[in-house]
Amino acid sequence: MPHTDGGTGVDQPAADPPAGPSTPVSTRANPYERGPDPTLTSVAADFGPFAPEQLSVPPGHGFNGGYIYYPTDTGRLFGAVAIVPGYTALFADEEAWMGPRLASFGFVVIGIETNSRKDWDRARGAQLLAALDYLTHHSAVRTRIDASRLAVIGHSMGGGGAFAAAARRPSLKAAVGLAPYFPSGDLATVRVPTLIIGGQNDTTVTPSYLDDLYASLPARTPSAYLMLADADHLFATKPNTVEMRLLIPWLKIFVDNDTRYTQFLCPLADHRGISQHRVTCPLVPTA
Repeated sequence: MPHTDGGTGVDQPAADPPAGPSTPVSTRANPYERGPDPTLTSVAADFGPFAPEQLSVPPGHGFNGGYIYYPTDTGRLFGAVAIVPGYTALFADEEAWMGPRLASFGFVVIGIETNSRKDWDRARGAQLLAALDYLTHHSAVRTRIDASRLAVIGHSMGGGGAFAAAARRPSLKAAVGLAPYFPSGDLATVRVPTLIIGGQNDTTVTPSYLDDLYASLPARTPSAYLMLADADHLFATKPNTVEMRLLIPWLKIFVDNDTRYTQFLCPLADHRGISQHRVTCPLVPTA
């Protein structure tokens, strides 16, 4: 279950931990790079180079509250990601494991609960955008975020929500659907770099459904479609190293403009646990 603030009040950032070894600051031209040079081992690690902290968000602002995870480092700004769960699900029960992991790799993350657990894709997309607006304008960590570098992630119906948000707000840097269901139509209007991850044994959002969904993306939209071997519909609801070693490079490339991470996807560097993959190489970050 997500960490609570121990009675200190919701929506208050915790104090930074005592100073320790600092994360190397990149000397490259890209001002958005965060963390040391990545390796196959580092992108598959349980946690990255940044110490994460957590706080609670009360209901309101267009969504039903949730949790924020953020790097305690105050020396630079970070891109941000909003995550929404699937139909009838709770973020706290299923996707919360992703929050501290992504924060430890240099992102501010907000995981939300939906206004109704039966909200469909468009409602979940609107709530993702409301969560990003709250995060960048009203949250206690807003001064730690670069509001020009935002992304959305969703599982199942929440994946459809991520795509609905991307269609509605093309300024987003990345959209990720995990076993995504998108009942409102195809992806023909999506221009945001889009990653689809599915499960080979998923009988809810089947591989053939995802084949058709991925094929509907415009050819000029940077995209990738990867199928996890022997995975069912719930692969994203518990810690999953294979998922994260795909997800982290995607966010690094398109949220942080960090081309150090293209080596892991173009071509795919680690085939373990992946039954098929398609990637529109080269993956070139937007300006």
